[in-house]
Amino acid sequence: MKKKTLALFAVILLSFGTLLSGCSLPGLGGGAEGTIRVGSLSTTESQIVSNIVKQMIEHDTDLKVELVNNLGSSVVQHQAMVNGDVDITATRYTGTDLVGPLGEEPIKDPKKALVAVKKGFEEKFHQTWFDSYGFANTYAFMVRADTAKKYNLKTVSDMRPVQDQLTAGVDNSWMERKGDGYKAFSKDYNIEFKKIFPMQIGLIYTALKDKQMDVALGYSTDGRIPTYNLKVLKDDKKFFPPYDASPLATDKILKEHPELKTTLNKLVGTISTEEMQRLNYEADGKLKEPSVVAKEFLEKHNYFEDKK
Repeated sequence: MKKKTLALFAVILLSFGTLLSGCSLPGLGGGAEGTIRVGSLSTTESQIVSNIVKQMIEHDTDLKVELVNNLGSSVVQHQAMVNGDVDITATRYTGTDLVGPLGEEPIKDPKKALVAVKKGFEEKFHQTWFDSYGFANTYAFMVRADTAKKYNLKTVSDMRPVQDQLTAGVDNSWMERKGDGYKAFSKDYNIEFKKIFPMQIGLIYTALKDKQMDVALGYSTDGRIPTYNLKVLKDDKKFFPPYDASPLATDKILKEHPELKTTLNKLVGTISTEEMQRLNYEADGKLKEPSVVAKEFLEKHNYFEDKK
């Protein structure tokens, strides 16, 4: 019985792998004529930005947009574009896709990383990577205001003299990450915390706010940073690769609808990291729907009609 169960499980896994590599994702298919399919991750940030892209396209053009939400990971998101299940993905991050789909080594200079993903995605996948919206969602060390004042912390290096007094909460996966994980960080910065608490990323901010630890490794655009009055420490050694966010579109859809390029370029440089923090908090903290947050943002800026 046990062998039969294992064999059945193997068949299921094999079938799922074949589905991802060669076929369309379940529930996805060709969009109706005149409909653009915009894919997004399940994160609040990706949901908000995909709605911004949707509403901008529908405002500027006669096209309709179908949102393909909750793509489970950057790998699934990439495969959806390669398979032709979506035409645009709203949030692609340089650091993630440089080492993921492109299989390159991390590049820590943001401008060089952007050039590399633009060139790589065009040559390998015939996809156009746009310039950044203006924000980067990277790993960031943060502390409470009282901790920053007590130890005079402004940069990550400032933690070195007091490392034996600091406890830190970090994302579970970060402990074992190669390249920009804990081992590499400890070597580059010469920092060993007094104690480390690996935990789910969603629990870290509350634990830091409640003084269950002194330092947390979170994400730079999280809406809880300003809400909890947390101070982000400057990565003065530029240890973490850049994770600048941009939209990505297939060359095919841009050729069919060249007006999309004009609309997507209007969004370049319009959302700062601080603004993305605020937008995330509008959804997570004030419980607004991502579509509402997106609409309010675009109406505030008059849909960037004066930006060509």
